[in-house]
Amino acid sequence: MIPVLTKTEDITAFSERARKAEYVTVDTEFLREKTYYAQLCLIQAATPDEAVIIDPLAEGVSLEGFFQLLRDEEVVKVFHAARQDLEIFVHLMGELPTPLFDTQIAAMVFGFGDQVGYEPLVRELTGKQIDKGSRFTDWSRRPLSEKQLNYALGDVTHLRDVFENLLQRLRETRRHAWVEEEMAALSDPSLYVVKPEEAWQRLKMRNVKPKELGPIIEIARWREAEAQRKNVPRARIIKDEVIFEVARALPSSAGELGNLRSVPNGFERSAAGKGLLDAVARGREIPRDALPRIEKRQREPGPPDVVDLLRVLLKRQCEAHNVAPKLLASASDLDALALDDNADIPALRGWRREVFGDMALRLKRGELALGLEGKRVSVVDRSSS
Repeated sequence: MIPVLTKTEDITAFSERARKAEYVTVDTEFLREKTYYAQLCLIQAATPDEAVIIDPLAEGVSLEGFFQLLRDEEVVKVFHAARQDLEIFVHLMGELPTPLFDTQIAAMVFGFGDQVGYEPLVRELTGKQIDKGSRFTDWSRRPLSEKQLNYALGDVTHLRDVFENLLQRLRETRRHAWVEEEMAALSDPSLYVVKPEEAWQRLKMRNVKPKELGPIIEIARWREAEAQRKNVPRARIIKDEVIFEVARALPSSAGELGNLRSVPNGFERSAAGKGLLDAVARGREIPRDALPRIEKRQREPGPPDVVDLLRVLLKRQCEAHNVAPKLLASASDLDALALDDNADIPALRGWRREVFGDMALRLKRGELALGLEGKRVSVVDRSSS
């Protein structure tokens, strides 16, 4: 029988037991198609000795005991592709679970590809197959079947095996610093909370004129605040294309707003229509010199021959260290590095510099050369010749 915890005292009791473990694997099932904030439907958790499902939709249930477990700095919280799970807990708890271990990030450090999925990683590391039949379940409906619960619980029991396998690889390769550096990026709270005043930064700002920028910023701020207040998706307030059309037209009355093609009939007479017009007015009043500068995101291509050499070196180093290529350097990183020895890119910082960055700079300076040994690329040190 799968243990499904529906009472506060049972959740608290499990959480107290789990706080004595070295780690707990965690996963969630949620819906967010109709809401701004994800609707948490299930929490799955497992220690080395126990695995449970917590039902957050059970009547009168409190999750505070489980939140105390997530806050406990003596217990590692293990997720796979943690971003959406963490967003849920930040919203509910007001803070991040800590400390964190993301098996997707750790797997990249060991060459399992960019953003490797959970199922292929389980298959590769444990040899087990996951039944995908319940993946698209409506997790808010009750009761859940035994098949659905088995699928949900498997997400954290298999995750135990994956974590322990990766942990053993870390011990053998001593790449703890590599993984810790990557995990640190998950600890930025701004990843999980959108401030209305910063909502415009999520938009694709193409061919935006200076007079349109202020209204875009204020309309995006208004939309984000409304979506958060009403707990509905942003597009339920207005879609992105409406923001840009309104910013181009700059309507000052309900009649002018109603004449726009992207605005639904009657919207201009609603409270939301008034809020949108007020946002336009506020945006028009922002002084030009107070507006943020929009950087053009077109990257300057590096010299083709240099980029080609760097790409060969990157491939060689990824194979030598069994690391996913994009974890070391992206295509834009190679362009930047080809143009500037002091480029502000990850490849020239931390462990990436040790594995690739320093060698890339030496290759540019002519201190290293690339050759062939049979069918393999080799690196030749020319600095002593």
